[in-house]
Amino acid sequence: MWMDKEIDFIIESGNERDYIQVSYLLSDQNVINREFGNLEQIKDHYPKKVISLDDVSIGNRNGVQHICAWNL
Repeated sequence: MWMDKEIDFIIESGNERDYIQVSYLLSDQNVINREFGNLEQIKDHYPKKVISLDDVSIGNRNGVQHICAWNL
């Protein structure tokens, strides 16, 4: 179950919710798996995002969107 995993931020407003993981850089596959993995275990329909300082987004992985902080 995902509730025993670390999720950096859960933003709730009314009936809406966003799950956010924040990472300095997605420097290797272990970091990518750690940051995306917990969010991938959540099976609801709410947005799930990983935000990092990388220069290039890796896009979407299993429904989890990667966002470069520079583009916010």
